[in-house]
Amino acid sequence: MKVAVYCGSQMGKSEVYKEAATELGEVLACTGHDIIYGGSNVGLMGKLADAALDAGGKVIGVMPTHLQQREIAHANLSEIYFVESMHVRKAKMVDLADAFIALPGGCGTLDEYFEVFTWAQIGLHEKPVILYNVNGFYDALILHFEKMLAEGFVREEQRVLLHIATSAQDIVNILAG
Repeated sequence: MKVAVYCGSQMGKSEVYKEAATELGEVLACTGHDIIYGGSNVGLMGKLADAALDAGGKVIGVMPTHLQQREIAHANLSEIYFVESMHVRKAKMVDLADAFIALPGGCGTLDEYFEVFTWAQIGLHEKPVILYNVNGFYDALILHFEKMLAEGFVREEQRVLLHIATSAQDIVNILAG
């Protein structure tokens, strides 16, 4: 299975985020899952890719050319696609992936997560979309999902689309179906 992982280009302030990205990369590689991600060598993205590659996994990057020019492309990936824009990057990652995971990150991570979650809601794909709630990072967002459900902005039958994991093993279990 090819799994798109969205995550920060920063490390975050707590060591737990770096550890989670490293563990996720190792676990996905060791369970035979290919990783598709933004192609960077910095932040959690770099840690995820390095860990998967070190574990013998296949890692595919998708990077807009304007970011390539900033010299942050990972040099040791199994494959890398350079695309013209962030819009094309997101579409390419969706096309390549069989499932999606959001590690902690910033606005870009949330943008990517919400797009694939919304596409699942409206039936554009039936691929799992997983929120990796490392160290309670997404607790407030999960509460907001509950609020959207309670207030009728998300239908109750769509609750099954909200996959929440608190460990790499939870993710493997969700991916196994």
